[in-house]
Amino acid sequence: MAWIRGFLLCLLIGCFGTEFAAAHPEDEFCVGGDGMDPALCRALQNIDRSSDPGPRDAGFTETETIDFERPALETFGLYISIGVRHILPGGLDHILFVLAMFFSARRLRPLLIQISAFTVAHTITLGLVAAGVFAPPSSVVEPLIAATIALVAVENLFFRDMTRWRPFVVFGFGLIHGMGFAGFFGSLGLPDGQFWSALIGFNIGVEVGQLAVVGLAMLLFWPVRQRVSDALYHRGVVWPASVLIALIGAYWAFERVFLG
Repeated sequence: MAWIRGFLLCLLIGCFGTEFAAAHPEDEFCVGGDGMDPALCRALQNIDRSSDPGPRDAGFTETETIDFERPALETFGLYISIGVRHILPGGLDHILFVLAMFFSARRLRPLLIQISAFTVAHTITLGLVAAGVFAPPSSVVEPLIAATIALVAVENLFFRDMTRWRPFVVFGFGLIHGMGFAGFFGSLGLPDGQFWSALIGFNIGVEVGQLAVVGLAMLLFWPVRQRVSDALYHRGVVWPASVLIALIGAYWAFERVFLG
């Protein structure tokens, strides 16, 4: 998974050029846009450069005042963008979980039920963990997220449509994914007084990213489903895709427990 994200990051910021080359460690941390809150990135860069005077400011000793003030609406929009980018392309594990839900449904209503259950669940734990109500360790959350991917995909192999218990399973797994979202959100760093606008914006961005994945999957696969029988669609599309997703999820779970 690390090399996939690295490759995507290279495409986004230009691995093979020098235009985006970072001269300071803080620049390297912030350049992808998902490292931390941009206001804090700029502050670290300014502080770093003020401690390394160039020819024009040699001998400058006055501490620069960093202004963290930013309108709540601007923060809200900024974190919508961060939430979207956390899914596309950053959240490959969450993308696979959404696709596993997609391949379990032959009709729109079952798909919407699952997406709604997942959304409500991860919104709950994202808010609770981000607010500091509890703090599950990432060493537990990340392997569980991988396991949820594998388990949902495996269920697709045995049932051609959403089971009666599937929304409850997705809800429970969504609680786990919300903890993962919260871990990322907490790593961004945030100026004082911007918590709720950032949290709500980030959650909306995550939803936009997930809906984009579902929309693209519908455009690619549902025209095929309408032209073939349910049995053929399950054998030729759902089964191979679910096997691949299950294998990836199982490998990630093993990797995060025993190799991570």
